[in-house]
Amino acid sequence: MSRFNHAHLDLVPVPIPDAVAVLIGSQVPEHVLRAEVEATNQAYNVSLCRKPEYAEAREYALGDLARANKTLAAYNPKLVVTPKQVAR
Repeated sequence: MSRFNHAHLDLVPVPIPDAVAVLIGSQVPEHVLRAEVEATNQAYNVSLCRKPEYAEAREYALGDLARANKTLAAYNPKLVVTPKQVAR
């Protein structure tokens, strides 16, 4: 048994250098990258359409988000985007 208590270890987010991000992105198929951008944009749009008068726009954004998430989930289920993750 370890003598260190790792339960209280807080991880600090580390920025990824642009060159590393480009290298990672080059390994992902183009259609998955496009789906990621679309999912992020539509999740943000859903977060903007909270009032009842924007219900139609919200439903449209949710449909686009679902289509993009279908592509992302087929590639890697951990890539699925939700409106809560993107709320700015």
